Amino acid sequence: MADAHATPQHDYHLVAPSPWPLVSSVAATIMFIGAVIWMKGLAPADGGPIAANFLAEGKPGVFFAGLAGVLISAFCWWADVIKESKAGDHTPVVSLGLRYGMILFIASEVMFFVAFFWMFFDMALFHESRALTPEVGAWADTAKAWSTWPPKGVEVLSPWQLPLLNTVTLLLSGCTVTWAHHAIQVGDRKGAKIALIITVALGVLFTCVQAYEYNHILHEKLFFNEEAVNSGLYGSIFFMATGFHGFHVLIGTIFLAVCLIRLLKGDFTPQKHFGFEAAAWYWHFVDVVWLFLFAFVYVVFG
Repeated sequence: MADAHATPQHDYHLVAPSPWPLVSSVAATIMFIGAVIWMKGLAPADGGPIAANFLAEGKPGVFFAGLAGVLISAFCWWADVIKESKAGDHTPVVSLGLRYGMILFIASEVMFFVAFFWMFFDMALFHESRALTPEVGAWADTAKAWSTWPPKGVEVLSPWQLPLLNTVTLLLSGCTVTWAHHAIQVGDRKGAKIALIITVALGVLFTCVQAYEYNHILHEKLFFNEEAVNSGLYGSIFFMATGFHGFHVLIGTIFLAVCLIRLLKGDFTPQKHFGFEAAAWYWHFVDVVWLFLFAFVYVVFG
């Protein structure tokens, strides 16, 4: 009788108590507080040894401590999920739930970029209305600077150089990740490994090119200079939209690198490979967002 009650009579997986949701939440909170300390500081440098070493502006220690906690908890949490899959807990019903969860996660990410595009399009399409702003304090000078788009003094980037290179890079990576997915589905592990290695390399290349582009913008003061006074909104939108996308590329590259390690260890079969499938969906989402960024931020309104 006891054995009968101990055996699950349903297809759902009841997750065992785990410390990782709490640990990751605490670590993320510490990381973001650390980011505030690094950029703005929470205490003056002369406020004592703790303030001088950890809480003063420019001190990154708290941020990196939180980041380490986030990475450790993510690693352990994903490891537990992989163990559950290997133990047979991911039934067809559970696998369907995982797919729904990934779809909803990507949908939430889409809304982040909708906010950035909304702000950019509002300034790009309706910038002339800024000239109608009442002259209240220094706001009138800012409104005047925003009355043209891009604002006067801002030197925009040519879309046909580094941005085009990154576009080709991501489009190629979209092809190679699809190649890897198809290879896993047909049991071609060698082809999947080659395609996934190329995809990860292309992701790293994209990040390197974008870092070089950012360095060029900041070094040459293309967006923030004396001629572009009160025009900082253009640079802020540019760095928020493209930088947030670049962060997604970095996360996606790590995601795919983890999948590559698992593939090299013998994981993934034609029947069970949702871990890679989720990474591929995420990577295609990143590709599509970049196409919109390239088309509108760099080409149409650049």
